[in-house]
Amino acid sequence: MYEGIIQDLIDELGRLPGVGPKSAQRIAFHILAADPTDVLRLADALREVKEKVRFCSVCGNVAEQEECRICRDPRRDQTILCVVEESKDVVAIEKTREFKGRYHVLGGAISPIEGIGPDDLRIRELMVRLSDAGIVEIILATDPNLEGEATATYLARLISPLGIAVSRLASGLPVGGDLEYADEVTLGRAFEGRRRV
Repeated sequence: MYEGIIQDLIDELGRLPGVGPKSAQRIAFHILAADPTDVLRLADALREVKEKVRFCSVCGNVAEQEECRICRDPRRDQTILCVVEESKDVVAIEKTREFKGRYHVLGGAISPIEGIGPDDLRIRELMVRLSDAGIVEIILATDPNLEGEATATYLARLISPLGIAVSRLASGLPVGGDLEYADEVTLGRAFEGRRRV
């Protein structure tokens, strides 16, 4: 334990996701040893992101304006909507350069254990978008875990009566993986999602 503001800094850094006590201590001492200009630049970046970054009024993605760059882009296909849990998922999908439609960011996934229900997510906003726009397909791209599956199932049941095609991202074996190391669920999904070659 350190005293005063050093311990306060370590405690605050330790509250960040993925940063444990040892990492927080290393980062704190790195900041202490760093050039003051670099530290001030970091502090300015943190302050600026809190002041200027907001959530897109249309899709819920992070944005510096009222709408994010994807929602402002007239070249994007407005008839296909990809539903994701978080903004970082948009970035991951955009890196593939495969999807040319628009997004809807839920802001999480249904998780009864953590007390997160459908009303805590941006599902109401999604349903408003579906009633207003000419969307013909929804791609559910929630995480392939228990919470993501529960969210996808809930959304599929909610959307299917609207007559909009609902699909789910395929899941299965990773490229470069070995069959012997795959768990039963992943291997089962790989068989379900097989396609002709």
